[in-house]
Amino acid sequence: MRLPIVAGNWKLNGSRASASTLAREIAAQPVAGVEVIVCPVAVHLDAVARDLENSAVKLGAQNAAAQDSGAFTGEVAVPMLAESGCEYVIIGHSERRSLFGEDEKSCAERFAAVVRGGLIPIFCVGESLEQRESGNTMSVVQQQLQAVFDLSGASAFSNAVIAYEPVWAIGTGKTASPDQAQEVHQFIRGFVAGQDQANAQAVRILYGGSVNPGNAAELFAKADIDGGLIGGAALKSEDFLSVCNAASH
Repeated sequence: MRLPIVAGNWKLNGSRASASTLAREIAAQPVAGVEVIVCPVAVHLDAVARDLENSAVKLGAQNAAAQDSGAFTGEVAVPMLAESGCEYVIIGHSERRSLFGEDEKSCAERFAAVVRGGLIPIFCVGESLEQRESGNTMSVVQQQLQAVFDLSGASAFSNAVIAYEPVWAIGTGKTASPDQAQEVHQFIRGFVAGQDQANAQAVRILYGGSVNPGNAAELFAKADIDGGLIGGAALKSEDFLSVCNAASH
């Protein structure tokens, strides 16, 4: 039985004060049977870590450098994130890929750095609207995963999380139907099985594409959807906790 995960990606939002308030509100209402993670901007990690002390809520970062140190201005290294209390790191988010030019090689290297540093990557894969309409969803997802396997080996996802996020459904209000999402999640699990059969049933695969309190339960009811990577709905504690509770049933 896979323990569901609901991870809130706060993206480039919030002040130190508002981030602390949001973290405290989430931490104050524990949700049984769900691993809850919040991912604030890097400069708020230390403050949010203090707000989460003595709670079950885990701390995650939104990205990590492939290098542990050196002349890489603007990057944040995995050992630094660990010092801030992070247990998880989002890697390969579509916004990093599309807006900041992180290609498959870069994402795979960042993934490897997170694993090397003892943290758990939440590795994002997904297709654009053009790619979906061209019938290339599965090939795009396979290529993104294959880059990680090529660098880190067949057991790459033995201590990692995968998040399927159709790019066309992020922040648009559009959501893949539960059946559409399940189809891709099932494909991902099958592809992992082709590399590492033992891990395929254990790896948790999250859906990330405009999940909200209204659609979470139906999505999470699907066999291969093990929770969600939540964007907009993660910025209001009431909405986020509602999604978390949907994953607990």
